[in-house]
Amino acid sequence: MSARSVIRHETWTLTPDREPDAEPVTYSMECAVCEASSAASVDFADPQGWALGHSGRNPSHHTFREIIMRPWRTWRHL
Repeated sequence: MSARSVIRHETWTLTPDREPDAEPVTYSMECAVCEASSAASVDFADPQGWALGHSGRNPSHHTFREIIMRPWRTWRHL
């Protein structure tokens, strides 16, 4: 008796998770000079304030990366 394989192609879609129970979108900023970073927040004003304060305390640190954490989900087409 030999083994038998069954292969079936399925189509999947990847989309942002906008379900009521989805994790929130969060924002943070990271200093590109020293790699220090703000806490993640659902309100962009918090990491923005951190970046401005960080530049004030470190005048040569004026380049930042915005980090956005957005939940995504996959679903299979039936």
